Amino acid sequence: MQQGFVLTRQSRDLADSTEITLWLSTESGPAKVVVDGEQPVFFVFADDFSQISSVFSSHKVRHTFKSLTLKTFDHQAIYGCYFLTNKEKIQATQLLDNQEIHYFESDIRLPDRYLMERFVCGGVNFIGQPTTKKGFTEYRKAKVKAGDYIPALSVVSLDIECSEKGILYSVGLHSDRDSRVIMIGEPQEESELHIEWVADEKALLLALERWFTEFDPDVVIGWSVIDFDFRLLVKRAQWHQLSFRIGRGNSTPFWRQSNKNSRQGFISIPGRVVLDGIDSLKTATYNFNSWSLESVSQELLNEGKDIHNVHDRMDEINRMFREDKCALAKYNLQDCVLVTRIFEHTHLLEFLIERTRLTGVELDRVGGSVAAFTNLYLPRLHRAGYIAPNLESENWIASPGGYVMESKPGLYDSVLVLDFKSLYPSIIRSFLIDPMGLVEGLKLDQGRESYQAVAGFRGGQFHREKHFLPKLIEDLWAARDQAKRNGEKAFSQAIKIIMNSFYGVLGSSGCRFFDHRLASSITMRGHEVLGKTKDMIEVEGYEVIYGDTDSVFVSLGASKTQQEADVIGLQLVESINQQWTDNLRNEFGLDNHLELEYETHYHKFLMPTIRGSEMGSKKRYAGLVVHGDQESMVFKGLETVRTDWTALAQQFQKNLYHMVFHDQNPDDYIRDYVNKTLAGEHDDLLIYRKRLRRNLSDYQKNIPPQVRAARLADEMNHKLGRPLQYQRKATIEYVFTLSGAEPREYRQSAIDYNHYLDKQLKPVADGILPFIGKYFDDITAPQLGLF
Repeated sequence: MQQGFVLTRQSRDLADSTEITLWLSTESGPAKVVVDGEQPVFFVFADDFSQISSVFSSHKVRHTFKSLTLKTFDHQAIYGCYFLTNKEKIQATQLLDNQEIHYFESDIRLPDRYLMERFVCGGVNFIGQPTTKKGFTEYRKAKVKAGDYIPALSVVSLDIECSEKGILYSVGLHSDRDSRVIMIGEPQEESELHIEWVADEKALLLALERWFTEFDPDVVIGWSVIDFDFRLLVKRAQWHQLSFRIGRGNSTPFWRQSNKNSRQGFISIPGRVVLDGIDSLKTATYNFNSWSLESVSQELLNEGKDIHNVHDRMDEINRMFREDKCALAKYNLQDCVLVTRIFEHTHLLEFLIERTRLTGVELDRVGGSVAAFTNLYLPRLHRAGYIAPNLESENWIASPGGYVMESKPGLYDSVLVLDFKSLYPSIIRSFLIDPMGLVEGLKLDQGRESYQAVAGFRGGQFHREKHFLPKLIEDLWAARDQAKRNGEKAFSQAIKIIMNSFYGVLGSSGCRFFDHRLASSITMRGHEVLGKTKDMIEVEGYEVIYGDTDSVFVSLGASKTQQEADVIGLQLVESINQQWTDNLRNEFGLDNHLELEYETHYHKFLMPTIRGSEMGSKKRYAGLVVHGDQESMVFKGLETVRTDWTALAQQFQKNLYHMVFHDQNPDDYIRDYVNKTLAGEHDDLLIYRKRLRRNLSDYQKNIPPQVRAARLADEMNHKLGRPLQYQRKATIEYVFTLSGAEPREYRQSAIDYNHYLDKQLKPVADGILPFIGKYFDDITAPQLGLF
């Protein structure tokens, strides 16, 4: 018995059977595990058996029916329909579609079904007949079961440099074992870099093949590495009629585009995992104002690339390729190193490994919440006697979102934030919310068996004993607590994201288990929990000024020291948690897993009004937190943390709020800031940065400023013979001038400073000044008269 970790999974058809290939990382090196004879399957209604048999027979589709003990959620009997090959299964589904005959679970890929039904989550134990090959061991007639092997994966960071027309110049490769640049050109006197010189583009691609064969990495990382680097590498290999064998076992990559209207691509390289830095960070719930490598590396590592403007960068790359190839090699390798350091800094690979170990989804799966839920839930459902329903997005009914209380605007001393720990998972666990539990609960007799039902919302009710999801969450919860105790941040983060995704999955039309009674029973229970918690707090004599989804904001009515606030906060959560325990036991006969925590004490707190109104805003506030000698400002939903506001407004807001929170008079600061803005001293802070959500040509009637700026920019690009940057979805940087919005790099007119005062500084100031009896116009009027 051997141990390994699944890197890639594929299946292929033979003449009369299928073959599943699993590439594994093992202690003794890469392993190719081949499983024979697994049959593709889907399920059909037993009542349709005769009609389906006739259709398949008339078209000579080889198949086998099996009567199974499984049934649908509507309690209808089903048959399993098995095929010798994937091709025959696809042909069968097309025939049934033509006849409008229902079938189920046809979209589960054969390798995925094979692994999930064996509860394989990354780690495997396997046996088979071994044969030593060049660079790996192949196991035939293999059998696989779940294991717990944790891999140590080898990683290479890859980045290409090319001309604006997509002609390759060089490829950078950075790993623990080797760091080099493969560069087209005559050998030159080199610096400390390892540069492998090649004659032309074809030779570069062949050298890259040799590198992968020699150094054999498990994982390839990069920045837009699929949609840019590998897209171009595969395209250029095809142009040169090269097979481009960079996969294990001398295999070739398979690159595909998601659809004609999307530039998103996918690549499969047998035996190797390709991880894009942007997609991986998004999967781990990171968010940045800009996803360029420069911006992300500056924010995470405090360093980035030297060339920022796309045209400067392209011009400089072309110049270096002509005149200073060693400098280009250094620039190329720098990108590789930055990506490596970002992955190391954020523990991204460890996070993705733990996500796979928890759910079984592929390491390179982008997002993957629905796939993770399906992997965990489907095999348990089958063992309980059910098959999964099909996607029915046309019948999707929206469920209420998280509960957001009406806020009470004001500038407060001492506000506590009390937060329910993982509220939606704890509601699922406490009230036994579960897809199969709903099916079984609705079967219960209202009289004799009613004690077995737990009431939900919108007509849902859940069986008290027949369910899986509460136990899955219980196990994940315990694992996360242990991970926290062990200091395993990547593992803890992976569990948190998976647990919190379960509600979103059940409320998504993209999930086969969607039922509006499931999602509504979670969110509407959350509304009830937050509302009752507010009542409990106010009985204790404190005012709740706001609540949002899983948090309540409690005003203590007067300024408190940190120690005094801590005592009150801990007393409140202890009292309320006990009340919820008593409530669930007495009203439902259930164990309570709701847990209110004391999260934050804001020494000063601002709940603003809706702009132009006296009503309190929602999801927007700011506060001052003090930890000993350390202070920090927290902004939520305000201009400082919004990407559609300029740095001018963000810097102004941070300093202004700091002064108000410390009871300082801000008048002189405001006047000075306005004067410097009007004098042009803040011109580098005036840039708007917005993303075009559609292709530029799609904007016809309503032309917002960013679109106008993008059109001006590409008009100038066209005149200068440069590539058009903004025709497809892109991010534009622009400033407001006396002629309107103009692109930053091609500004023609004078800056409209009054625009920035009226649209950037005044709204920020008037969000807080009225609470201390001041107004922006009153403070700045004398100064504006001087200009």
